[in-house]
Amino acid sequence: MLETLGENVRMARLRRALTTARVAERAGISRKTLYQIERGSAAVALGHYAAVLFVLELDAELGGVGAADPLGRTLQDGRMLAAKGSRG
Repeated sequence: MLETLGENVRMARLRRALTTARVAERAGISRKTLYQIERGSAAVALGHYAAVLFVLELDAELGGVGAADPLGRTLQDGRMLAAKGSRG
């Protein structure tokens, strides 16, 4: 999953015709860290990923993570039904 994210970040950077030096500078990270992000490294702090997404104007997508959460909602509904059944 991180490899896909890294590739998407790389493609977004290239579509914007931004160099690794420019993105790294704007994100406040080293070019090496950006290279690791674009390779999907799990060793890079999430904050660095977020900074790069901000530079690429893709940061709003982070706020949507887990918003729909169909599995979580199904589990929650099941617990609510179980609780309701134990009361009645």
